[in-house]
Amino acid sequence: MLQCFYPDFYVDSAYDIDYERLYEQGYRGVIFDIDNTLVPHGAPADARSIALMNRLGKIGYQKMMLSNNKEPRVKMFCDAVGADYIYKANKPFPASYKKAMKQMRTGKKNTLFIGDQLFTDVWGAKKAGMTTYLVKPIHPKEEIQIVLKRFFEKIVLYFYKKEKGKQGRK
Repeated sequence: MLQCFYPDFYVDSAYDIDYERLYEQGYRGVIFDIDNTLVPHGAPADARSIALMNRLGKIGYQKMMLSNNKEPRVKMFCDAVGADYIYKANKPFPASYKKAMKQMRTGKKNTLFIGDQLFTDVWGAKKAGMTTYLVKPIHPKEEIQIVLKRFFEKIVLYFYKKEKGKQGRK
């Protein structure tokens, strides 16, 4: 029942992912959430996020930011990191994920999605058929509606970790 929210991978940070290995496996596009995935909520691009986007470009990835935020916030970040974007993406509905893949000229089999929220980021990407990475939020300070979702995320993650533990013992 809760499996529709389970990420394919759960990692500490978007900055810890082995993008080179994933490229060797055939992935060609990466779609990111911005807030609390790459920088704290509302923060501008920093040296680390700029370096990651430069690294991904050198590897050969197409990059796209997908945010439910308004254009001024998303544009500011994306201009700094050199990435295309879709704002007011209406996540978790899959239409914007599919639009992002179309713009990058990638498909669900060779595109990754990386975000910090189960009920918007991961669920939407899973509905679009993509490989999903859930990352731990960068900063604990969040808007109230996200704080409420985090409570329910903890429940889902409890069962996710329990199921993953069973799989590891088989």
